[in-house]
Amino acid sequence: MSSHVAAGPPSGAGLPAHPSLAARRRPGETVIKAMLRLAAILSVIITFGIIASLIEPVVEFFGQVGLGDFFSSTDAGRQDVRPAVLPLIFGTFLTTVIALALAVPLGLGAAMYLSEYASRRARKWLKPTVELLAGVPSVVYGFFALFFVTPVVLQGWLNLDVNLTNSLAAGLVLGVMIIPTIASLAEDALSAVPLALRQGSLAMGANRMQTTLRVVFPAALSGIAAAIVLGLSRAVGETMIVAMVGGSGKSLDLSPFVGHQTMTAFIAQTAGGENPVGSVSYNMLFAVALLLFVITFVINMISIAIVRRFRQAY
Repeated sequence: MSSHVAAGPPSGAGLPAHPSLAARRRPGETVIKAMLRLAAILSVIITFGIIASLIEPVVEFFGQVGLGDFFSSTDAGRQDVRPAVLPLIFGTFLTTVIALALAVPLGLGAAMYLSEYASRRARKWLKPTVELLAGVPSVVYGFFALFFVTPVVLQGWLNLDVNLTNSLAAGLVLGVMIIPTIASLAEDALSAVPLALRQGSLAMGANRMQTTLRVVFPAALSGIAAAIVLGLSRAVGETMIVAMVGGSGKSLDLSPFVGHQTMTAFIAQTAGGENPVGSVSYNMLFAVALLLFVITFVINMISIAIVRRFRQAY
């Protein structure tokens, strides 16, 4: 017995033609690509322009002041200029540590609540309320610290022996200011963790807190680390709060109850004084600014390394 198999249609017959993937000339896309390329190049040019504008005054400054005098703990008895920068670095470090000690727990706590516990209705109005703090001008935070936090909270309620201008009040209010940054970015990172991980953890018998701390939090660690480092950069670069509340004393005193001048406060307070162009005090502004730029750059590089180290793709 012979079997006959019906021949099918010729290969390709009756099938739609494959779309052409050849690049087509689209003037709109060309313009958009050119604008995006220009924006990227412009940001790099601006960065190098900032560095270039700082180099000449910095070179003049170190021609007048030795590197050892600049990176010293005292001003070496000079009357014309106060070149020691270590007290400024210490003041910046102390204020930032106090700010992070307040902002990191509260910011991450708010992020975990909004992501894992809050109802949709609560999240709808709580998250914009938290983010609203980021829109408050820093000078308002400064007045809040100067006329409420120090005299009412620290001196009144807590009965602490603090100066009118002190690093504790500056750090606390600075921490309040960066809470929205940490909370918002950390909440986005937590919400981006796939629901399947939560469901798998709950199916294994873990409760919601265990799921949040042992599954969701580690999975979002790169985004959380980026949020903390961004808040750190925001705290290091803040000017008005520390200039108004942190004081103007260059000190290495470990007590946060006294004032410590930060790098940004030094720049703001010195720039507002009478410093002739080309003088040592004028050029020192650029030396401190360049050092602050380097510190911020290093912080950002650390942030990028942390994000790449702990990034997980789902």
